[in-house]
Amino acid sequence: MKLDLLLTNARIATMRGPSLGIIDRGSIGIANGRIAWVGEGEPNTDCETRDLGGAWVTPGLIDCHTHLVFAGNRAAEFEMRLKGATYEEIAKAGGGIRSTVNATRAATEDELFVQSAKRLRALIAEGVTTVEIKSGYGLDLANELKQLRVARRLGRELPVTVRTTFLGAHALPPEFAGRQAHYVDYIVNDMLPAVAKEELADAVDAFCENIAFTPAETSRIFAKARELGLKVKLHADQLSDGGGAALAASFDALSADHLEWTNEPGIVAMAKAGTVAVMLPGAFYCLRETKLPPIDLMRKHGVAMAVASDLNPGTSPIVSLQANMHMACTLFRLTPEEVLRGVTVNAAKALRLQDRGVIDVGRRADLAVWDVESVVELTYWMGGTTPATRLAWST
Repeated sequence: MKLDLLLTNARIATMRGPSLGIIDRGSIGIANGRIAWVGEGEPNTDCETRDLGGAWVTPGLIDCHTHLVFAGNRAAEFEMRLKGATYEEIAKAGGGIRSTVNATRAATEDELFVQSAKRLRALIAEGVTTVEIKSGYGLDLANELKQLRVARRLGRELPVTVRTTFLGAHALPPEFAGRQAHYVDYIVNDMLPAVAKEELADAVDAFCENIAFTPAETSRIFAKARELGLKVKLHADQLSDGGGAALAASFDALSADHLEWTNEPGIVAMAKAGTVAVMLPGAFYCLRETKLPPIDLMRKHGVAMAVASDLNPGTSPIVSLQANMHMACTLFRLTPEEVLRGVTVNAAKALRLQDRGVIDVGRRADLAVWDVESVVELTYWMGGTTPATRLAWST
């Protein structure tokens, strides 16, 4: 067997099958950036060999929901929230997303790149090999394209795969105050076609909520996205039960994210559509929410659950996927196995990336080697566990 690299003496969490697919003492053979062999013992080969000394190997971690490209911060709003202001009150006062829009519009592409690269490097240091990055802080064509270009550049210049998502329907920009229908027209008639033409987005998202965009408006945007050949995903049912999960499923969405208020019919619809439920405990924690996502219903109906950081300057300023993994266990009562699958195989499914998230023959050799006694430690420690070795073949 011709290999480029053979990793031996490893404990491997392959994620094959319905569990962690553990191989207690095994090897992984890599050729041309792909896994060519995995199993117990060692294959017969003449190549570079690394003895991992019993270390754990997992697929590279996947953060499938971030708003990583932005300028500035919202520390002042953090203080307001601590003094009792609600998310809705801050938004209505002109804060929230709009304040980040002002800072992002004022920044150059180079300035955005420098600020965003620092955050992305922190995720990479924790073993992240694939990350999704949304726009949504430009809210006009030029600045949305600017964000997406920066996200693509991050994927070219840093050792990580970046998937991009157009989130023009994130908030109403100030120039469209009182004219939300006109802004939706602008998204559908101008922004989406331009984004598709420049091939800057892999998917389209929207914030469907009582303080954002209605189900009818979201449906218009998604219908146009589908016409342009773009997949969709949805910020759904975070602050109220607006039927977002069922709406996402009706468009065969890749994922529906947040889902604290989702009802059982919505979960059933997601199960039938194969839509992944993305859990975002960082926002739940930062907003001090009390309504838990219906985890038991997701288990009951077999909905795949992913876990992501929701890294953003307002409601989840947490530059750590591992911290969110810990919170998914402590706040949402997910098991360590569910969380580990949620940042590997199920996160890959949420991005429609079938070539990663599992250690198996033919998959990308995006791997993280961990100096821990148990793979459960990746969810036990609240951050601070970095891989001893990280292999990532970025495209």
